[in-house]
Amino acid sequence: MATRAMRDAVARWPERVWAVEGSAGIGRHLAQRLIADGEAVVDVPAKLSARVRVFSTGQGRKTDATGAHSIALVAARTPDLAAVAEDGAVAALRLLAGRHDELAAHRVQTVTRLHRLLLELVPGGAPVFLSALQAKALLATARPRDVAGRTRRAMAAELLAGLVAADRRLKASEKRLREAVTATGSQLMGLYGLGPVGSARLLADTDDITRFPTRARFASWNGTAPHRCLLRRAGTPPPVPGGEPADL
Repeated sequence: MATRAMRDAVARWPERVWAVEGSAGIGRHLAQRLIADGEAVVDVPAKLSARVRVFSTGQGRKTDATGAHSIALVAARTPDLAAVAEDGAVAALRLLAGRHDELAAHRVQTVTRLHRLLLELVPGGAPVFLSALQAKALLATARPRDVAGRTRRAMAAELLAGLVAADRRLKASEKRLREAVTATGSQLMGLYGLGPVGSARLLADTDDITRFPTRARFASWNGTAPHRCLLRRAGTPPPVPGGEPADL
């Protein structure tokens, strides 16, 4: 209903562009609803709108009116704002990569708890980097007779079952990531050291590469720009005119 009311309010301007602050975050829902309705949307970085708000009002307090005004000013006076595209393969990769990270974190927690119990059940303890097979073999040697020991063993058995399930979910998640990265046509997995998880994360974080006007902007965003400066101090030629670094 809200987006319909917004479209009705601007119906007299057939050639229009919507400016949404944080379209990759809190503004994603609104931006995607507008795109689904056939509207053109640009993303306004929060830093730019905050800067305009400070200069316009003398302080950074944000209200609905001042926020909308500062966002509109940025959109009207900044020609190279990134156009927001409909969520597609990149958004799916981001979801899958995030889910894989959650599964990996859950596995680490399970192994840590299981390791703590095995230290109390098995003479000599257990290795820090524990696999499900190792944990199963160690747990089979534990035969406690006291109530506390039997309770620890039962808890360890539950955690072991959880570890097996976590490994199975991680394997299935990695398979889905491999299929999703392959479907994009990316060749990242062909690079040494990059598997489906790392490739999916790179593609999801970078999003549309064309949103960076130059390679120098992309290098600055991904944190490799200081390395170029070190190379230039070592004797490499300076960047060519137009913002393109010579060493790239």
